[in-house]
Amino acid sequence: MAESKTKFESIRGWVVDHKLRTVGCLWLSGIGSSIAYNWSRPNMKTSVKIIHARLHAQALTLAALAGAAVVEYYDHRNRPKADPYGKYLPYSHKD
Repeated sequence: MAESKTKFESIRGWVVDHKLRTVGCLWLSGIGSSIAYNWSRPNMKTSVKIIHARLHAQALTLAALAGAAVVEYYDHRNRPKADPYGKYLPYSHKD
């Protein structure tokens, strides 16, 4: 019987398939939450609030890109090795 995926494995699979979409969603949620937080502080100028929101979103994006790189590294590392010259040979040398 096939085992059903856990919630973590299904989320991880989606992130692996949609890396850039994940980074974009994190950026959008980061800038939105940062703007909401900065707007709750009334003693700051609007330009400073926008600059802080951009900096927070940029830091979150860099962290998300680093996380995507780590996921890609471990997926590549754990993937079964393929024959690097198989597509160049007209026959299979294993026969």
